[in-house]
Amino acid sequence: MAEASPAAANAELLEWPKKDKRRFLHAVYRVGDLDRTIKFYTECFGMKLLRKRDVPEEKYSNAFLGFGPEQSHFVVELTYNYGVTSYDIGTGFGHFAIATEDALGMKLLRTVDKPEYKYTLAMLGYAEEDQTTVLELTYNYGVTEYTKGNAYAQVAISTDDVYKSAEVVNLVTQELGGKITRQPGSIPGLNTKITSFLDPDGWKTVLVDNEDFLKEIQSE
Repeated sequence: MAEASPAAANAELLEWPKKDKRRFLHAVYRVGDLDRTIKFYTECFGMKLLRKRDVPEEKYSNAFLGFGPEQSHFVVELTYNYGVTSYDIGTGFGHFAIATEDALGMKLLRTVDKPEYKYTLAMLGYAEEDQTTVLELTYNYGVTEYTKGNAYAQVAISTDDVYKSAEVVNLVTQELGGKITRQPGSIPGLNTKITSFLDPDGWKTVLVDNEDFLKEIQSE
């Protein structure tokens, strides 16, 4: 029996990611005060502290927080390195982790072009947006290059009421730090209501109205 050509073998290999079972696992943030940040995410978002560990031989501690168990939910991992109390946000971002044996295989779910606002969006993931965590890529017209410090934008979390959520954020940030960077309201051109804020470590989070979000993805 003749062996498959290199091209055929490569084509077969590239089919594997499409069949592999994948999901986003967690985003990693390096923080200067672990207990304060845990309190922020549990009180502001209602996240649960799933687990916490201290690794003194490596001089760090970390905590995992989310809305459900790590076996089935995308979660946030907070890492505290002994003696480091602050980070430059341009270099402090760690990574998003994906359960995969290969780096390929996401599907393009949809694209949105907004020439009047000079940007284009592309949504990629391993399932539909209402079923799993997805990656949103943003292209701003005329911008061809980003540094490591400004390519990461934000993480988005759904909510039933952006106005009420903003009130909670405002209350919690008064005690723990951080600030609202966008008051609740509709995005120009999309009519999806959002609010955004910086947490005590300077990371940006956007809260998106559940009903508006579903209307947005169904209208594409």
